[in-house]
Order: sequence, then structure tokens, then C-alpha cells
Amino acid sequence: MSRIDFKNICKRYAPGLPLTINNANISIGKGEFCVFVGPSGCGKSTLLRMVAGLEDITSGDLSIGGVRVNDLPPAKRGVAMVFQSYALYPHMTVAENMAFGLRVLGADKAAIEQKVKKAAEILQLTPLLDRLPKALSGGQRQRVAIGRAIVKEPDVFLFDEPLSNLDAALRVQTRLEIAKLHHDIGTASMIYVTHDQVEAMTLADKIVLLRSGQGVQDHGSVAQFGSPMDLYHRPENLFVAEFIGSPKMNILPGRLVRAEADHAVVEVHGAQITVAVDARRAKAGDKISLGIRPEHLLAGDAGAGSPLHAKVRQMERLGDSSMLYLDIAPDAPMVTLRLEGYAGHSAGERITLRVRPEHGYLFDAAGLAFERTVQLPS
Repeated sequence: MSRIDFKNICKRYAPGLPLTINNANISIGKGEFCVFVGPSGCGKSTLLRMVAGLEDITSGDLSIGGVRVNDLPPAKRGVAMVFQSYALYPHMTVAENMAFGLRVLGADKAAIEQKVKKAAEILQLTPLLDRLPKALSGGQRQRVAIGRAIVKEPDVFLFDEPLSNLDAALRVQTRLEIAKLHHDIGTASMIYVTHDQVEAMTLADKIVLLRSGQGVQDHGSVAQFGSPMDLYHRPENLFVAEFIGSPKMNILPGRLVRAEADHAVVEVHGAQITVAVDARRAKAGDKISLGIRPEHLLAGDAGAGSPLHAKVRQMERLGDSSMLYLDIAPDAPMVTLRLEGYAGHSAGERITLRVRPEHGYLFDAAGLAFERTVQLPS
């Protein structure tokens, strides 16, 4: 198992072009499962390919197991990569596809058979070893591609959006299999690239969220690095707050009324909202943004929390929950409210929302989060 360290890593494809990766500093511990996530074009696959040795590094140092690997060829890095495409040889059986890389390297035949057998047992492919790829489902083909990586017994596994070609049910099944694989062979570090935050939240020990489209200075930079619950409950900036969570966090513009050590009061479209944050670095009258997740908004006149009046624009009933889309003012962003079960509201109805202090977030004019004064799950 190997630790992976990115130190001031930058990638520029040609002089004069903006940086694709902008000063990445990341440390992935031995045996950790790290997910690179972010919007399309943010550079997450580029960052992964630099670990594999498939992309040159413009500047900075990349180390695997304490060894600088910037100039080391892919075959000597101790990594194995699973691509978005299965890329199986159609004329070879499952066993032959899994063994091919080892055969090319001249490994002992008996050792190859033993490793293929072991990988097949881990991935529940033993009954399929004699089949050709055309006789397999999409999920089975992806497991063969993963098995081809397992037999190499690498120090680092790299996954580049391996579930994107599967349908919804197979994605869930294969995601669970990858999580089990990490548990079963927990000595190897894993880096996994996805744009799907559900995959990121459920698989990762650590998440690297990369920015995209925030300007030349920010594009390809690390917006936040930490555990899934850190990013969800303690976003460091507006980009993280809006990206992590589905549906995304509600962000409402407002102004700071006053700030105390344990709470702040903000005015949002005429309503005064108390939030459990320390906003003393700002002054009264400063522009701020209030964040509140759809599942944390409360509906009804009774109970604790600052009131916010709204009108129902539209509803979606999903069975286990209901989504309400609300207007709080003509010039305000639409607010999303998620309620458990069946909600008996209708379009055009006026309701009162309540914001509990511990469920609110505040961000300054630059988009940086104020420190929360209530501890939430890690």
C-alpha cells in the first residue's frame, strides 16, 4: 500500500492556455479511498491520468510511497487503471482478458492462473471465466475490467468514471461491489473519478472537489479536500455548498444586521434570520449569502426558528418525499423545500418557512464560509 502526495501540481497543455490543474496539494493516505469529483471539464480525469503516468506534469511533484514519480514510466509506478470503457478483447474469454497483462509481462503461468482465480472469486466471476465478452452484461464486463487490474496486485487502483456506461440499477450494484472490493483488499490505495456526487459521498474516505468555470485563477483548483461529511456539513465556500447535496443548497442574498460570538442576524428580503455562525470578521451592512439545505427548512407557523414567508410555485411528489419550489420575493432565487412523505400543499398556497439557527450557513461577499458555532456529524 502506498501514500500518494500531490505537491503544487500544475498542468498546462500549451503555453498561453489556462491551467487545467492549478496548484493541487493533496495527500492520500495508505489504503484510503479518495474520490475526485467536480463538474465536467474541471480536470479530475487529467489529475488521475497524471498519477497513472499518462499525462505529463507541468510543474510540482507527485510522489507514490515517498518516491517522486514525475518522470517514472507508467509500468514502474505500481498502479493499475480501470477506464470508462471496458476495452475487453472480444476474441478472448474472461480468464484470458484478466490474464493478458500478466502474460505480456512474462509472468509464470501457474502464478497467473492463481491470481485470476483469486480475482474471479472476489468479483464473483468464477462461473463466467470461460465466456466471451459478448455473452456478458455491462456490469459483468466492468467487473472483468476491474479484475484485470486486481491481478496486477498494484499499490494504487485508479478508476476513471467506471460506472458511467451502466444503467441506474447496475451503477448501484457495481458501486457496492467496488466498495466491497476496497474492504476486501484494503491494503491498496484507490483513486476514483466521477461527476456523480452520490458515488463520491458513498464510496469515499476523502473527497477532492475541483472547481470549474470560476475564472482563470480558480479553474482546476481544489475547492475543498476532506471527508464526505466535512464537505456536506462544513463547506468552506459557496462553490462546495452548492455542488455537494441533491437537491443543492438554497442560497439567498442578504445583509448582515449584527454579529455575536455564537450567532449572527441577517436580513433576507425583509425577514431577520438568526444563524449559529461567528461572522464577526464582517461588519453590519455587509453583503452576505444565507445557505440552507432543502431538508433543513421547516414548514409551518409553530415551532422554533426564524420565519420566512413563501408562496408555492410548483410541487413534485416522489413517494417517499415531496419537493416544494417556493418564491419568497419577486426578485429572490427560487427556494427548494424537501418534506418527508406526502405533502398536502398546492401551487399558489402561501406557507411559512422556519430556519433553525444550527441549520443555517453564512458566506461573505467573496463566497467564503463563516465558521459555524454548532458541531455537526463528521
